[in-house]
Amino acid sequence: MMGRQSGGQERLFYRFNLETVVPENHLLRGIDRWLDLSELRPHLADHYSHTGRPSVDPELMIRMLIIGYCYSIRSERRLCEEVHLNLAYRWFCRLGLEEAVPNHSTFSKNRHGRFRESGTFRWVFDKVVRGCMAAGLVKGEGFAVDASIVAAEASSKLAMPGDEPYVWQDPAQCSRAVREYLAGLAEESLSETVPKRISLSDPQSQWTAAPGGPAFFAYSTNYLIDVAHGVILDVEATPAHRSAEVESMKVMVERVEANFELTPQRLIGDTAYGTAPMLGWMVEDKGVEPHVPVWDKTGRKESSPGASAKRSRCSLLT
Repeated sequence: MMGRQSGGQERLFYRFNLETVVPENHLLRGIDRWLDLSELRPHLADHYSHTGRPSVDPELMIRMLIIGYCYSIRSERRLCEEVHLNLAYRWFCRLGLEEAVPNHSTFSKNRHGRFRESGTFRWVFDKVVRGCMAAGLVKGEGFAVDASIVAAEASSKLAMPGDEPYVWQDPAQCSRAVREYLAGLAEESLSETVPKRISLSDPQSQWTAAPGGPAFFAYSTNYLIDVAHGVILDVEATPAHRSAEVESMKVMVERVEANFELTPQRLIGDTAYGTAPMLGWMVEDKGVEPHVPVWDKTGRKESSPGASAKRSRCSLLT
């Protein structure tokens, strides 16, 4: 016999428990089991006023941002909508059925304000790495390094040649990305290589065709990974430029050494890290055995500028 819904939405009281509707094998249950944010509030205490109306709980915002990262929800407005509708997301964020979800503008103000000033995202990242170390997932014997290209939110149409002078009339009225770019110009050397094109909306991004195909504005996310279990130990964002990517490896290795007292015995990378200065830094300064193809220019011909012979062999310097 064909069934029919009873239409029971007119009930006044319900007995409902979020704990019972989230499956035991749900991704967020696994994360919640190991995520410890008990020290987050003391970490941020100096960045909040001691008077006034209570703010949105910072742990709630961090948990929501973790959801956005895990499920590729890039829009903060959409993230708030999804947490409002999804029961598993509400459970992970410790939100009851009737509790309000923060406004999307709250995330922007905190991400570019107190979270950035206090290094909160780096603090959470390091907390997770220490948890992996305590669980025995980090050996510290071998590291691998590489970069991934991430497209910037910058249109190729809103750009200018790199050698063409351009003045942002009033930095106070510019976007945050432009203000940071202008501040960086005052600190950097004027001898830096002039980029081919500059984005007027996001000038810190780099014009690149590295992945193949048409060029676009992009950044690089550089990862330092412990090879025993594939745990990411450090991340550094740079413009999508080879020299910036290579130099970020030094920053990450030294930061891991300072934060976690880990110095690898060997370091794995591709040809981009196989220059003589970089290999010298690994061997002489850090005492690390490089497993890197050497970037060999001995076969370069003067008649063909830009050509270089790359010898793909493993460098085991002793």
